[in-house]
Amino acid sequence: MENVFRLVDHEDFFSRRCIWVNGPVIVGAGPSGLATAACLREQGVPFMVLERADCIASLWQKRTYDRLKLHLPKQFCQLPKLPFPEDFPEYPTKKQFIEYLESYAKHFEISPQFNECVLSARHDETSGLWRVKTVSSSGATRNEVEYICRWLVVATGENAECVVPEIEGLSEFKGHVIHACDYKSGESFRGKKVLVVGCGNSGMELSLDLVNHHASPSVVVRSSVHVLPREVFGKSTFELAVMMLQWLPLWLVDNILLILAWFALGNIEKLGLKRPSMGPLELKNTKGKTPVLDIGALEKIRSGDIKLVPEIKRFNDGEVELVNGEKLDIDAVVLATGYRSNVPSWLQEGEFFSSNGYPKMPFPHGWKGNAGLYAVGFTKRGLAGASSDAVKIAQDIGKVWKDETKQKKQRTTACHRRCISQF
Repeated sequence: MENVFRLVDHEDFFSRRCIWVNGPVIVGAGPSGLATAACLREQGVPFMVLERADCIASLWQKRTYDRLKLHLPKQFCQLPKLPFPEDFPEYPTKKQFIEYLESYAKHFEISPQFNECVLSARHDETSGLWRVKTVSSSGATRNEVEYICRWLVVATGENAECVVPEIEGLSEFKGHVIHACDYKSGESFRGKKVLVVGCGNSGMELSLDLVNHHASPSVVVRSSVHVLPREVFGKSTFELAVMMLQWLPLWLVDNILLILAWFALGNIEKLGLKRPSMGPLELKNTKGKTPVLDIGALEKIRSGDIKLVPEIKRFNDGEVELVNGEKLDIDAVVLATGYRSNVPSWLQEGEFFSSNGYPKMPFPHGWKGNAGLYAVGFTKRGLAGASSDAVKIAQDIGKVWKDETKQKKQRTTACHRRCISQF
């Protein structure tokens, strides 16, 4: 209460409202949230989309590098009910994908509540409803709102928060340190020696971008990794795998992919990249670890333009010491160390989601929990997995909605109703 009076003393307003949502609340306006909203629209179910950023798909718009393209062909990345424009290339650029998402939202009349950061969401056992508390700030005004709804769709995804590893001496390193989410282009690193921590798709592609901008990247290889060609015989490797899985067991498809990769890329272990013992598809399905789709980084590794180094022991003033005792002088560090779910920080629930922020049930059963709780975009199967979740969620909610509205048509007269006005 003291804090409230302090705000009033500074001529700030602190208001709380309670808003009834006559349909599900969707948390997150990324591709997963948009896909769910579109499918609900098709079912005739009203909804509310809450987004902490000031735009849709904030990960794509604000936390990706300029040269990014979709790693898979567009037919595997389109959202339900609306394909990509025919004139888009097979691998759309970042800008084209954002244009597609914006046209998608417009087509299905999806208007998220922007700048609404969810503080908590819990299921009220007494009423049987979900209570979603948010906070938003506009200038000197701070608003807290509580949304009351029957269904809650968690669409914040697998990449809500950056993962920053704890490495000895990193905080004292005097050079430039950024996470991959803040990397836009290698132009600002021209002529510099850059340590890239992480050798997944982002780490490899950023390293290639650095070379193209005349920087000298060294990539830290911390674990084994599968590297596959993006295309084989002019066809997408992913598309080829999907076709083979219709007729062949997964283990055999994995072996075929590894043979094709050996012919296309050679023996990558000679370069310092050790392959995991588990096949690429099996590893993706069980651990969620995506194979690297090579778009030119291996060629630069072979030429020496990209250097591979072992794990880091510690950072010093302007150098890094590796576990093998080698020391490298570096000017900057890019942490391509991935992302994680932020669900445990706000969702007060322990049955459906685990402590790591993912549903406890494995694919394809991780989309529906109890008491009207749903999850979309946590399959570790990219945009296609999110689209599959969205369709199932909308159908599940839509069935209940249609059955009940037939019995009580008066419930359809209002989508939203405010029930408590001001603090």
